[in-house]
Amino acid sequence: MCPAKIADGQQRGFIIPIGGAEERVDDPIILQRFVELCGDENANIVIIPTASQLAETGPNYEVIFRNLNVKNAMSLPINSREDAEREDYLAALESATGIFITGGNQLRLSTILGGTSIAQSIRKLNSEGVHVAGTSAGAAIMPEHMIAGGSTGALPNEQGVTFAPGLGLISKVLLDQHFSQRNRLGRLLSAVSYNPFASGLGICENTAAFIAPDGLLEVVGHGSITVVDPSDLQHSSMAEARTGDSITLIGLKLHMLSHGDTYCLHTRVASPKAV
Repeated sequence: MCPAKIADGQQRGFIIPIGGAEERVDDPIILQRFVELCGDENANIVIIPTASQLAETGPNYEVIFRNLNVKNAMSLPINSREDAEREDYLAALESATGIFITGGNQLRLSTILGGTSIAQSIRKLNSEGVHVAGTSAGAAIMPEHMIAGGSTGALPNEQGVTFAPGLGLISKVLLDQHFSQRNRLGRLLSAVSYNPFASGLGICENTAAFIAPDGLLEVVGHGSITVVDPSDLQHSSMAEARTGDSITLIGLKLHMLSHGDTYCLHTRVASPKAV
């Protein structure tokens, strides 16, 4: 599933995957930057708490955004595929300047939202300029190919990752969250080994990738983003690997990026923060 087409004269909104555990009170640099993009106090933020099974998740984020001076923040308690077809929820989305997808279980997101009117609306609205942020599971669901699970560790192997269809808000990217905290380099390398079309993004907690409409990614937050750049990949052994085999990857590049650094998804050029 590719991103929705952009109509003439329009510009796509930002895509903002967050690695989870974003600071919400003392120094909410990521959420504050998202609010600014969405219109500051005039922002209208709709929260999708579907990934979480905790009833308080949506209302808690309403309070968090109101504490950031957002006058209009509302959550849509979408807990079934029937909910994802509700006309009142779709109408609420239509007025949003920003959409925030919470953490939880990404398979709960994909099984409830996949192929529904809500999912289609999120894709369409982003193509019309609405910014979409997601944390943890809410970040995992963003690409067309979602990392659904896999083993921990530093080394790639034949069974190192499992996929499921994502929302398709962005292509050319595979991403993983809670990256260094949960030792997920191996499963991101396993994911990239299938096809060097996509760059791999490993996003640490309290860190976000602010991906602009032109494909330029800026790191915001207190952790780092590991970029697996396969543009010069010479060999992947995934096609010949048997069950449990380690994977050979020759010619990969790794970039370790921190706050203010950038990476262009189209040219695959990484740059340090401008001084």
